[in-house]
Amino acid sequence: MEDQDFQSLIRTYHNFLSQVDMAYIRPIMDTVVWDDRLIEIKGAKGVGKTTMLLQHIKRDFVDIDDVLYVSLDNLWFKSHTIKELADYFYSQGGRYLFLDEVHYYPYWQTAIKNLHDEYSDLHIVFTGSSMLQLEAGEGDLSRRLIDYHMPGLSFREYLELENVAHLPKVSLDDVLTKHTQIALDIKDKIGNIQPYFNAYLQHGYYPFYKSIKAGFEIRLQHIVNQVLESDYPLVDNVSIATIEKTKKMLVVLAHSVPQVPTLNTLYGQLETGRNQGMKMLHALHRADLLTLLTDNTKNLKSLGRPEKIFLNNPNLMYALGTNTEIGTVRETFFVNQLMQTHNLKYPPKGDFLVDDTYLFEVGGASKTFNQIKDEPNSFLAVDNTEIGYKSRIPLYMFGLLY
Repeated sequence: MEDQDFQSLIRTYHNFLSQVDMAYIRPIMDTVVWDDRLIEIKGAKGVGKTTMLLQHIKRDFVDIDDVLYVSLDNLWFKSHTIKELADYFYSQGGRYLFLDEVHYYPYWQTAIKNLHDEYSDLHIVFTGSSMLQLEAGEGDLSRRLIDYHMPGLSFREYLELENVAHLPKVSLDDVLTKHTQIALDIKDKIGNIQPYFNAYLQHGYYPFYKSIKAGFEIRLQHIVNQVLESDYPLVDNVSIATIEKTKKMLVVLAHSVPQVPTLNTLYGQLETGRNQGMKMLHALHRADLLTLLTDNTKNLKSLGRPEKIFLNNPNLMYALGTNTEIGTVRETFFVNQLMQTHNLKYPPKGDFLVDDTYLFEVGGASKTFNQIKDEPNSFLAVDNTEIGYKSRIPLYMFGLLY
């Protein structure tokens, strides 16, 4: 490869690096063990994977020429290969290669596996769609890499990004047992937290909201379309007809979640069979557009039938739904924040069972224990409540877990 071919990538890399904002660095960046030789970072489009890579390079490398960041959706890769890039970069002394959007590159898994095996001191970090699935076989990476999943902003991170308050991360056990004192401390720092919470529900999950003065919901709709029209066929090799049916499925569900689904009716609306319908449903789950809850975690792993369906986060509800019911928004927030660090199931009684131990009902300030009054380890997560009491916990408190 000629040096001039490589220089166009260097210019793009330097341009991205010069523009990255270092004002706020998400805590997840310091949980990644960057010294590992092969790292996978997955996440929904828009949650900040690219920003984290560039921030890590800018903050933690003395000589940025030891490093190269490239996005594999760059047209450069229409006439060049990852192997050509890595060979030339390594020959120039480079040892840290950051590959963004790997799902845009054909047979990316085999290509990265071969580089990892050929260059024993080359460090590779790659990012991709949350839909990515490592396939066993010739290009199997599962035994070689460390993988991370990057969610959107927690409510706690949103408060930091807004410079409202820098609150410590709390454990679920602390929320359950010490929430009154935590809430009193927050009130001393912030005052009334509810306006910030309401704003977060509408636009605070995706960090890119900070760079948009108007039209956040339209931008989020465009991202959803890009995921389904570009990422989905690249990852799952589906037809245009399947993409259109999957988009329709998402729209139908966005207007009716949460629900205990009558899936046969849904499949009939989409003119599709059960097997294809279930694959589409689980693809939307993998894309972090839907959240599927079951009464048995194994059902999700085996493409089983979900017991309840939610949109992934409240921001998607406001962007995709025409009738955003506040009770649904509250439940969606609870599911989204808890599922990042805990196991959730759909129980026979109550709204959610967490870690097979704690039973929750989610509602407004007037919510009562009537539905779970005789159940052990039962709690209410209540909105429009600054400071709780005993087993009545402010809903926003569950946004402090990560």
